[in-house]
Amino acid sequence: MTIKVGINPLTWTNDDLPSLGADTSLEQCLSEGKKAGYAGFELGNKFPRQSEQLNSVLAEHDLKLVSGWFSGQLLSRSAEEEIIAIEDHLQLLKKGGSNVMVYCEVTGAIHGKQAIPLSHRPTMQAAEWEQFGKQLTQVADYCLSQGVRLAYHHHMGTVVETSDDIDLLMQHTGDSLGLLLDSGHITYANGDPLAVVVKHGKRIVHVHTKDVRLDVLKDAKNRNLSFLDAVLNGVFTVPGDGDIDYTAIFTALRELNYQGWLVVEAEQDPAIADPLTYATLGFNNIQDFARKANLKLA
Repeated sequence: MTIKVGINPLTWTNDDLPSLGADTSLEQCLSEGKKAGYAGFELGNKFPRQSEQLNSVLAEHDLKLVSGWFSGQLLSRSAEEEIIAIEDHLQLLKKGGSNVMVYCEVTGAIHGKQAIPLSHRPTMQAAEWEQFGKQLTQVADYCLSQGVRLAYHHHMGTVVETSDDIDLLMQHTGDSLGLLLDSGHITYANGDPLAVVVKHGKRIVHVHTKDVRLDVLKDAKNRNLSFLDAVLNGVFTVPGDGDIDYTAIFTALRELNYQGWLVVEAEQDPAIADPLTYATLGFNNIQDFARKANLKLA
């Protein structure tokens, strides 16, 4: 697989805060995403969940199925129960030609709760990590046997948020579990995306190129805002419009011979940040960063 550039529909509509882009059609998302230059889309709440319908609508726009988020609940159910719960989503991705699934443990998560500040996010005790990792590896093993690699998404407001959390996750899981690098989330969590690439690059199978406006982030932390309030204030943007050094990240990925997708995923209010304008800006900036890093894109 060569490196392709995709996008998440969050630029147009938001799953965590459905009022953002509520009236935006799937047709607008796909047609504008294609116009901006993207090769594929991740799933969102407006996409069909039947394989034939999903594959048909993407084919109409000459777009690939990149991946799709699954809300894991291994802290509240067994690995066997999780495998049953994940099956429909797994088959949807598999039949759509995707070989990676975005996975995040959401038991107790607060990223979708606008009234709760991020300081109240759930955590795991040291003794819980071993069992969690064992079960997660079991689920990842099953998905991989079906041809789809789990890409764990460290995410604000969840049990795996910080660099230390990522270290523990990698320590307690097998190689069947891949890592999703989200440059925006790890920056928000006081981490360094480049350091994560250097430390865990061999496990990275999917990349979200979310940029961060550091002045907005500082204000969000000073006021202990919720994740959604920070999003509404404009903490995230497309790559090249914030303060993250993507040339350095892309250089490190090239040195690791990364072969997955680069996905623009930038939650913003589409009424303020015109989706086509920002989608185009993000695509063009990724091309520029890739050239500077000598990272070859499809």
